Amino acid sequence: MSTAAPAPLLFDAGRLQALLERIAARIGARNVVTDPAELAPHLEEGRGLYHGATPALLKPADTAEVAFIVAECAAAGVALVPQGGNTGLVGGQVPFGALLIGLSRMNRIRSLDATDLTVVAEGGCTLHQVQQAAAEKGCLFPLSIASEGTCQIGGNLSTNAGGTAVLRYGNMRELALGLEVVLPDGRIWNGLSRLRKDNTGYDLKDLFIGAEGTLGIITAASLRLFPAPRQRTTTFVGLADPQAALALLNRLRNVAGDALTGFEFLPDFGLETVLKHVPGTTRPFTGAHAFYVLAELTSTRRDDDLAALAEGVLAEAFEAGEVEDAVIACSEAQSQALWKLRESLSEAQKFEGGSIKHDVSVPVSLVPRFIEEASRLCVAHMPGLRPCPFGHMGDGNIHFNLSQPLGMDKQAYLETWEEFNRIVHDLVATMGGSISAEHGIGILKRDELPLYKDPVAIALMATLKKALDPADILNPGKVVPPV
Repeated sequence: MSTAAPAPLLFDAGRLQALLERIAARIGARNVVTDPAELAPHLEEGRGLYHGATPALLKPADTAEVAFIVAECAAAGVALVPQGGNTGLVGGQVPFGALLIGLSRMNRIRSLDATDLTVVAEGGCTLHQVQQAAAEKGCLFPLSIASEGTCQIGGNLSTNAGGTAVLRYGNMRELALGLEVVLPDGRIWNGLSRLRKDNTGYDLKDLFIGAEGTLGIITAASLRLFPAPRQRTTTFVGLADPQAALALLNRLRNVAGDALTGFEFLPDFGLETVLKHVPGTTRPFTGAHAFYVLAELTSTRRDDDLAALAEGVLAEAFEAGEVEDAVIACSEAQSQALWKLRESLSEAQKFEGGSIKHDVSVPVSLVPRFIEEASRLCVAHMPGLRPCPFGHMGDGNIHFNLSQPLGMDKQAYLETWEEFNRIVHDLVATMGGSISAEHGIGILKRDELPLYKDPVAIALMATLKKALDPADILNPGKVVPPV
């Protein structure tokens, strides 16, 4: 891992000014932002690991304007970095001298069909906006992540976002039916299909989902919707260890099937961190436990009794000695309060000093073993370290975060990041896992890829980048390791 920013890109000042004037004549001078105060929020990612630079932020109003900007930049040899809501966690959205292009003005819902169960949304729509549009028609767009009020659909697709409902509905890749993309030469690929079945050659949309803006700029997407659930049951459970959590997952999955839409876990240190630093949070039940699970069941059927189903499974787990305590939400307010305990964890960790973060995945059956072994190895490497593994047990995604020892200098601690990468990522590799489950590669993990990814796969990635973007115009230096 490298948290050091790459060397800034340099462009001829006169040619750059002429380019910006041509773009301003097309999209309007006020949509070519050069004021340092306005640019500042776009130049730093949320964890403060990268501080970027850009001559200007370009804000097109439609796909034709995006295509014009990209074509002009390609002709001038000036690089572009697409940026959505700037909520990414691997530095993929940070410019290092390149121009920024943002789609916040492209925030229209082009169509929504409750019969086809599809919505066509522009890339600058926030995730919350799409969720609300679906809800108004009695539908559900199931992607749910903590930044949903800020993150944008184009960014969600570019990073193949996951979240808390992947167990039931899948990542963004599974939720996308078609895309509209501006290619690195300025051409527009119109692939906005609403079809569930289309077997006419290569599935081109998958090239751009998860590519983090290195192969094209996603300007719109056709997305899958689902019938809105009529029932929801949320339970918060205290357990002795991760193995008990896996046993509970199996019990719920075997009984509830697809009604099990969320299965999140966190350790006692994580819960205590939230309770200590997040106002309005309360302990769900008396007493502390080593490990906790937040599980959610949903159904579109009115005659299902999800609460009774959850109670039955928990009773069996109590009898088997797998569950130590549990509470089932009796209202929507209680359900939201339980979810707040889980969703506030990333933010609350900032108050505990430096945090070295890993977004990894292993086979679901190996999650308990990974948590226990990785925690043991990391604490042995640095006594006093406070592991905080949490995340989405139902799909094997662990946010394996490590809070610094009390009293240690924060910067000195963060400088050991690569040491812990070797411990954590090497263990992930032995378990057939991935060093990036849902956050992407960006710049943070670009140089890690050659250590763990098949060299043929990396060569194919480089070939695709060269074929689609030979001049390296779009998001240069991100995702694909240098060759």
